[in-house]
Amino acid sequence: MAAPMSNVDEIRDRVILGEFGVRNVHTTDYPGNYPGYDDTWDLEKFKKNFRIDIVNSDENMLEFDMIGIDAAIANAFRRILLAEVPTMAIEKVFVYNNTSIIQDEILAHRLGLVPIKADPRLFEYRNPEDQEGTEIDTIQLQLKVKCTRNPRAPKDSSDPKELYLNHMVYSGDIKWLPIGNQADVFADAKIGPVHGDILLAQLRPGQELDIVMHCVKGIGKDHAKFSPVATASYRLLPEITLLQTIEGEQAERLKRCFSPGVIEIQNVNGRKVAKVVNSRLDTCSREVLRHDDLKSLVKLGRVRDHFISLCQSLYILNPYIMLLVNLTHFNF
Repeated sequence: MAAPMSNVDEIRDRVILGEFGVRNVHTTDYPGNYPGYDDTWDLEKFKKNFRIDIVNSDENMLEFDMIGIDAAIANAFRRILLAEVPTMAIEKVFVYNNTSIIQDEILAHRLGLVPIKADPRLFEYRNPEDQEGTEIDTIQLQLKVKCTRNPRAPKDSSDPKELYLNHMVYSGDIKWLPIGNQADVFADAKIGPVHGDILLAQLRPGQELDIVMHCVKGIGKDHAKFSPVATASYRLLPEITLLQTIEGEQAERLKRCFSPGVIEIQNVNGRKVAKVVNSRLDTCSREVLRHDDLKSLVKLGRVRDHFISLCQSLYILNPYIMLLVNLTHFNF
């Protein structure tokens, strides 16, 4: 069991989850509010206390902890990930031929939302006044597909997959057309759609698409298609404190009140005793407060300056790169 906190420290550092409400939700550590506490802003003190811990990561997901900051700064990190990290996306669509049933405007909008695999750090922002793109600010893509009948289709078949060729147009049909010296500069880069299985249109014999697209560098603040993340969220670190030893049948019920992995039953001198093993897995459902014999034995809270952040990439950029770009917005 953790050592008890003073009432002032609890108000300053913890959000308390009660049976009928949540307490201490507002930040109160501003200068002069608490006698004996120096809460004046100090950059060196902030740099000393603030840290980022990488908890879990893969090619499109990053879970990290931000410790020693206020909710306003944590939210600024989230908003920068959503709206300030640049990517490449389709901006201009030149439709030379479209005999499908999809209108040009709808098809152009759908193409614009296809994630493009290209490192935006290798390109410059395009001047809005420039009508023609160059190799340093534009990626050119082409979609050229024509549907025909399959001469080898069974006579009694009614399946479009057997009757027609190229009747399903996917993002994988989009091809990169290098501009200038891009073929040499990006010889090792696989520029094109991130996913090749995004359905764009369905065709029938005689229908075709002939489209050229220009990708430019932009940020999510200008349009959502430039946002590099699918999800960017944060939550406060849960804190579960057992006020006294809980054992036996009560320990079993306590374990069922929380998410799997939060509470474990340990054998102590032949007794089943409940222990908190990983509070960060808790969803803060407050289920334990429904049990009259348990609610007075457990204290639920959240650490005010410890944020569990989750960033899910669209595979356009590595999550580590997005985090580093994010940090460059702060002059720490």
